[in-house]
Amino acid sequence: MCRLFGLSGAPKRIGATFWLLEAPDSLTVQSRREPDGTGLGTFDADGTPRVDKQPIAAYQDHQFAQEAKDRVSTTFVAHIRYASTGGLLPQNTHPFAQRGRLFAHNGVIEDLPRLEAELGADLSLVQGDTDSERFFALITRHIDANGGNIGAGIASAAQWVAASVPIYSINIVLATPTELFALRYPDTHELFVLRRRAGGQHGHRHLDQASAAGRVRVRSGALGATPAVVVASERMDEDPEWRLLSPGELLHVGPHLQVHSTIALTHPPAHQLTLDDLGHRAVSQHAG
Repeated sequence: MCRLFGLSGAPKRIGATFWLLEAPDSLTVQSRREPDGTGLGTFDADGTPRVDKQPIAAYQDHQFAQEAKDRVSTTFVAHIRYASTGGLLPQNTHPFAQRGRLFAHNGVIEDLPRLEAELGADLSLVQGDTDSERFFALITRHIDANGGNIGAGIASAAQWVAASVPIYSINIVLATPTELFALRYPDTHELFVLRRRAGGQHGHRHLDQASAAGRVRVRSGALGATPAVVVASERMDEDPEWRLLSPGELLHVGPHLQVHSTIALTHPPAHQLTLDDLGHRAVSQHAG
């Protein structure tokens, strides 16, 4: 399945080094196809989004994904894509940028013609073919309809999708230069949050986290002395403070690392897809 990662050190700009495909595992290579895209989103000092991404397929050079990427930002979004909708093109690779915000998604949304009809003129925000970018455009539309309230926009857009079109999962991470949002829905895929104190569990330790399969790794010396909040598709170190978000939980990390959660979706999807429903696309949703 796709891997989501979000990090906030706001209001401080912190340096971090990312590897988005650190060490391909021979068993992983033998047992499943390679990732279909990697991307890292950050913000410049003036708040301008910066996205570094590329589609990566088995027949392509992995150097882009394996190279260390040094970035400084208040918030970060990283994504490893296993494609379910849309070809292996840069415009289909996460994260996406709209209206100064960054977004990445893990899951499947079907009936895209109905979703596009709901978008109306806001379909112009979409550059690629994915369900993910269309969902982001719907969130953007709902943020506007809610007077710029990002949390309310995410909640109402997710509620519309859950009630109106077939879905498998709509786990997301969304970032602004000062805030980080995450949604887990329904219970199909996991999504974790860590409120990391300065120095981590043992104090005075820099951040050094890696997913179990070596897909995403991040290091930050600055976080030896600075707190942060991390969101990820899996626990990335031994810290016991990792918490699994509840199904339907919308997490908001504020400009000074205040963390607030609400249950934005209280009912199961009206049209819950299964792996059998996905057919050949089911491989993109398997954990591992």
